[in-house]
Formats: sequence, C-alpha cells, structure tokens
Amino acid sequence: MALRAGWYGLSLEISARVALGSLVLDVAVSVRSGELVAVLGPNGAGKTSLLRAAAGLLPIDAGRIALDGVVLDDPAAGVFVPAEARSIGVVFQDYLLFPNLSVLENVAFGLRARGVARYAARATATAWLERVGLDAYAGRRPRQLSGGQQQRVALARALAPEPRLLLLDEPFAALDVATRTELRRELRRTLEGFDGVRLLITHDPLDAAAVADRVIVLEGGRVTQQGTLAEVTAHPRSRYVAELVGVNLLHGRLARGVLTLAGGGQVITADTEVDEGAAFAVIRPQAVSLHASQPHGSPRNCWPLTVLELDRHGDRVRVRLGEAVPLTAEITTAALAELALQPGDEVWATAKATEVVAYPE
Repeated sequence: MALRAGWYGLSLEISARVALGSLVLDVAVSVRSGELVAVLGPNGAGKTSLLRAAAGLLPIDAGRIALDGVVLDDPAAGVFVPAEARSIGVVFQDYLLFPNLSVLENVAFGLRARGVARYAARATATAWLERVGLDAYAGRRPRQLSGGQQQRVALARALAPEPRLLLLDEPFAALDVATRTELRRELRRTLEGFDGVRLLITHDPLDAAAVADRVIVLEGGRVTQQGTLAEVTAHPRSRYVAELVGVNLLHGRLARGVLTLAGGGQVITADTEVDEGAAFAVIRPQAVSLHASQPHGSPRNCWPLTVLELDRHGDRVRVRLGEAVPLTAEITTAALAELALQPGDEVWATAKATEVVAYPE
C-alpha cells in the first residue's frame, strides 16, 4: 500500500528489493508512528541489510522507501536521499562511539553535524545524558564506560537530533544477561517521549517480548510472519519460529481432522472446525510420550519412529525423532534410563488428538 503525503497513520513504508550476493532481500514493511517493531530472524536472513536500506547506507534495486510521506529511495523515479540528509538515528551493535571524544561530545556530534551551534548542541546533549542517567560521566571517554553505559550513550546520541526514525541494530547483543534485562527496561523508559518510528533488529525473542509492540519475522530475505509476539508464537509458520517457541511444527493437507504430511505420515487432531486444505499442526514436545513397544490405550496418534538425537538439559531430555512424522519429544532422565534409548533405536511415539493444534496455512 502506497504512503501518501499528509497521511500519518503509517509513518514508514518499505517496499524494496535488493540483491545481496546469493541473498535477495524482497520485503514489504510498514511501521506506524510511535510503534516499536522488532525484526526477528536467523543469521543471514537480511535483517541488517533491511536496516541499512532504511538508513540510506544500502541503495535498493527496486521499490520505494518513504518516511512521513517523503520518498527517500525510489530507483525508478531517480530519487535517493543520502543517509546524512535523512531524519534517522541509528544505534549500531558495537555502538561506534568516537574514542577520541568525550561522552558529552559524542552525544552532541549529530547535532553539530546538522549545523547546531556548539553551545546549543552541548546543552541538548547534557539534557540527554541526564535523561539516561549518565550526566556524571559527561567528561569521560567511551573506553572508561561499561558496555551498558556505552549503549545508553549511543542511544542518547541517536535521539538527540530528534529523528523521525530510530533504527536499533542488535543493541543488546554485546551485553551480559543481567545488563540486557536492565537496559531493555531502560530503553522502554527512554523511548516513552519519542513519537517517531522505531525499528529494532534482533535475533533474540526476549528483546521482542520486552520492548516491541509488534514483530516481523524475516527469513531468507522474505517476511514469513508478522503480528504481536503472542500471535506469531501461537501459530508458527516456519521451522525457525517453531524452534524459537520450542514446539513441533508439521505441515500437510488437512481433511476430516487428519493432517497428511508430504512423506505420508498422518496426524489426528480433535479440532474439527479448522477449514480443510493446506494446514499446519503444532505439538508440544512435552505432549509426546515414548514407548519401547506399541502401546494399547487411548492415544489416537501412535507412530513407530527412529531416535535421531538426544539432547540433555538438566533433568530433561529432548529426543529428536525421524521418519513418517518428524517430532521432538521431551522426557525425564528417568524415562530415558528406563527406555535405554540411543540414536538409531526404534521407539513408539504417541500424542493425544487434543494436544494437536491445527490451523490453516
């Protein structure tokens, strides 16, 4: 959908295609003013390339990028606004603070680069350092700060010029777990008064859960899912998302409550209200039971499978199974000892039909 000048319900629109060696980034992304959207995806999915295109650091081959109705990049129309002329602030993964400048001078740098007088730039920078709790460190060099403090300086520097678009490239990746948790809260607090567009690039779903209003899943240069994190994780549509959530994802043709997989295996679901046709089914690993011989009882789903891999986590073991219905089961170490399973062993797996959640493709 095209963005029209004067229509502010949608502040950022990216409909772009760019070839990046073996990867082709081909996306349509829209973000509203005041919204923080997290772009999730595996390594090599094109997340950072999307950010670079929005920032003006990577010209697109086709399509259009517009911010508040102003076209920033449109190859067909011969339009390309360089990075320095865009109303954009960027926080890079390694922060890219100037080592020879003080903390105050780092924050004031973007303002000075835009022609703001030295006194005014320093006053604004001081106010931002107070806002992120680092005014006492104004005279220090970046190397004298912790990683979390450097991240806050980089955020203050990006926001000081009052950009319309804030781009965050893996801002928590270089931090330890405790610092990440603290700075996720700090980021939400700092951005409360920022009504521009915010785009967060991350591979960590905890980042999205803590700070994002909505997520976009990018895989192989394409958007595969988008919505709130709860919506995306409730109905995974790719193996990547299913692994993030920790569930089994199966795909096939659904008819009369039976999902038939491409390899011929079948899964029965108790949810008969799902439309027939191409569909997904999700089964929690904890809902899969393993048996040394074919069980007799109520489970409507019962499959002879082969143990491919055992992965121990404390007192739990994840057992990856292959053949007609590829699954991962999660059992206790006591159950593993009783079954005496090893890779290559044959085992029977069961799951109640009520534990199978099906939904249309």
